[in-house]
Amino acid sequence: MILAFLTWLQESLGKGKGDDAQSWSQALISSLNFWSILEGTHLLMLMLFAGTIMVVDFRLLGIAFRKTRVSVISTKVLPLTVAGFLLMIVTGLALFYAKPVYYYHNLWFRLKLLFLLAAMINIAVFHYRVQKNQDAWDTAATPPTGARVSAMVSLLAWTTVIFFGRLIPYNFVECGKPLPGWINAAQECSTSEHGAQSLDGKITLVKPK
Repeated sequence: MILAFLTWLQESLGKGKGDDAQSWSQALISSLNFWSILEGTHLLMLMLFAGTIMVVDFRLLGIAFRKTRVSVISTKVLPLTVAGFLLMIVTGLALFYAKPVYYYHNLWFRLKLLFLLAAMINIAVFHYRVQKNQDAWDTAATPPTGARVSAMVSLLAWTTVIFFGRLIPYNFVECGKPLPGWINAAQECSTSEHGAQSLDGKITLVKPK
């Protein structure tokens, strides 16, 4: 059902009549300048968001800005963090819309989403549980264990999100190539246009419903 929707999104939505007609998704990916602007803006906003998050995380770990209140650091960088996050999401959705089927069958994209979810859960846990008694350790050079663990999880999660995001354009695990069975299964290659090819050369192709 998800793949069928993404295929419609990519191939049919906004498509006019005529042999040369393009869907909105196809028009977006074929627009060289706009596509480049989207990619560049997405990366810049990711840097802004992750960079400001890391400033807070380093303070929570007691590595940097040890004499500055945690609340002061958070308040100063929060507007930049929110702006970076919102623009990162908007540009990220636009990039996904340009090639939804490709991303659906991309292992790195799926792993990126998995760690993005972990990072968002960690943010929720920090704000709704760890931060409840922040007044008690706001001025501490080294915050309590819960805050430090949350900061470490944040650093690891966002670093992993960036790492897998940078692997997305590379095609060495692309569907249709000889791949281990678990990779074919993880990115549902059997339902892709290229099918799933095992290391012994056997090809499986399942027509999406």
